[in-house]
This record gives sequence, structure tokens and C-alpha cells, in this order.
Amino acid sequence: MGWKDTMTVRLARHTPLQLTRHHTGRPTLVRRPPRLLVAPVFIFCSVRSGSTLLRMILNGHSELYAPHELHLSRLKVTMSDSYVTDAMTELGWTEQELTNLLWDRVLDAALARSGKRTLVEKTPHHAFMWSRIARCWPDARFLFLLRNPAAICASWWRARPGQTREELLAQVARYTGAVQEARRTLPGHTIRYEDLVADPEAQIRRVCEFLGVAFEPKMIEYGDREHGTIKPGLGDWTERIRSGRVQPPRQVEPATELTGELRAIARAWGYPDAAPA
Repeated sequence: MGWKDTMTVRLARHTPLQLTRHHTGRPTLVRRPPRLLVAPVFIFCSVRSGSTLLRMILNGHSELYAPHELHLSRLKVTMSDSYVTDAMTELGWTEQELTNLLWDRVLDAALARSGKRTLVEKTPHHAFMWSRIARCWPDARFLFLLRNPAAICASWWRARPGQTREELLAQVARYTGAVQEARRTLPGHTIRYEDLVADPEAQIRRVCEFLGVAFEPKMIEYGDREHGTIKPGLGDWTERIRSGRVQPPRQVEPATELTGELRAIARAWGYPDAAPA
């Protein structure tokens, strides 16, 4: 197969043709919006669930690029006036689809700079827009990272002690509820934080199998490699993650009952339905 044949296959894969009708009524062929990024991986999880640990381990693989949190929900295309709105409308673009194109271009460029083959993204806030991500990249793959809601509450309280207990429980309920909704709807692989820290090799072997890459033992010692800046807003910034080693989970303190919504999530995930007092 020559390079022209290869280019034809690539175009056919990423920009298939659709038969539609022009505003004049004449049928015409248009291309669906192309996607440069192929089969990205998204980790859906709550905050304080160990996603930074998981992304650093995966980033240690020779084929996986797992950057810091990217906060795509805050990266948007805005049409500033009626002229550009009319112009883009004539081309068939909405702000949402233009934003999708921007996301795809940014992530594809980041992956290309890394020199690796597959991008893995872990921003916890993306759990709230799981359906849009699934529509943006129809070939995306999904990892669902779970953690005991009681332990999430305790970890969040240690990291950000300024919230009231009611505010904290409400936020954790929002995150875990969104993750559970995504889990019920999308295909993917589920991993529990407690299992990850108890036996990281066994769990990461299963993740690698799901992603179709060979397990590399060096992944577990994530501190031996460079993972970018560690600071609030880009992922976990605490001393435990800076240690470069998988740490055992903290003991969950004596507990009181969770709110009804969080209790249901805890039971669905196989955890005791209690949270720290």
C-alpha cells in the first residue's frame, strides 16, 4: 500500500462522508467533523479517589501518555458577535462542535509531543460531562476509578478543611453520582483504589490488558520518572503522591451515617455506608 492509499484510508476512517441536503434542496456530500485523536482513554472518578496515583503509574508506560488534569470543560470556543455566528452557521458549525474540535486538536498535539501512542486523561470534573466526551470521541475507552465514599470525604476534609460537613457530603455525592451514572451507561473497566494500593501490579496488569498494551513492571515505581508539575489544580499535590511510591490507604476514622444518596452509592460500590464524623 502506498502513501496515497494510506492517506485515503486515514481520511475514510476519520472523516466519513454523509449524504445531506443543501439549503437549496440539492443533495450534497459533506464530511463529519474529523477527529485527530484516536481511541483516547478517560478516567472517570470523584476527587480524592487516587486518580493522580493511577495516572502517574500509567504515564510510566512506554506507550501511554497521562498528563496532569486538563480541565476541558473550561476550554471553550465562543462566537463573539453575529458576524462570526452567521459565518460559522453557514459552514454548519456550532460553538459546541468548534469546542470539540479545539479539544481534539489540543489533546492530539500534546500526545504528539509526548512521542507516545495513547492519551489517558483523568480530570475528576469530567465525570459531569461524560456523555459529551463519549460523543466527541466515539472510539474513546473508559476507566472507572472507585473509592470508599467515606475515605473520599476524609481525604477531601484533610485537603480542604474550610468546608462544612454538609457542603462536603453534597460535593462528594455529586461526583460519585456522576461517576455511577457514567458507569451504568458506558462500557469500560472498573478499578477500586483500595485494590490498586493493596496489589498495584495485579490491578495495573488488568488495566493494561483492557487498554491492549503489555504490562511494564517499571510502571509501579512511578517516582523514577518525570510527570510534570505537581500543584493544586493539576492533581494531587500532597506528600503521599510526592513520595513516588504506592502508599497504603489511611484508616477511615469512626463514622456516622452518610446522606441517603451517598449511602446508596456506597452500597452500589460494595462499601460500608458510613462516613467520618
